Amino acid sequence: MAAKRKRIAYQEFGNIDNSEALARGVPDLPPQQQDIRIQATRSGRKGKTVTVLTGFQHKPETLAKLLKKLKSQCGSGGTVKDQNLEIQGDHKQKLLETLTKLGYKAKISGG
Repeated sequence: MAAKRKRIAYQEFGNIDNSEALARGVPDLPPQQQDIRIQATRSGRKGKTVTVLTGFQHKPETLAKLLKKLKSQCGSGGTVKDQNLEIQGDHKQKLLETLTKLGYKAKISGG
């Protein structure tokens, strides 16, 4: 069976890979220039409490490293979703202290 090739009706400038140009650039700002919000929520999680950290402007690799550090501080699981970090459980105060030690401007929002 012949290998399937991508059929191109018209292409200007030869065989150029545009994936680098189409990739979305995310600024990797230092912690002092970021304003982080910490909020505990249960909406859409079947009654389970999750602490959500929003406002990060980091590359995915940096967010993954930061998430690993925060999960170990809280002793719980978590994930990265759309530039937001989600830590299982209500750890607002502990995360606030940890992020301020790391140099972030963090604030607890919500009730």
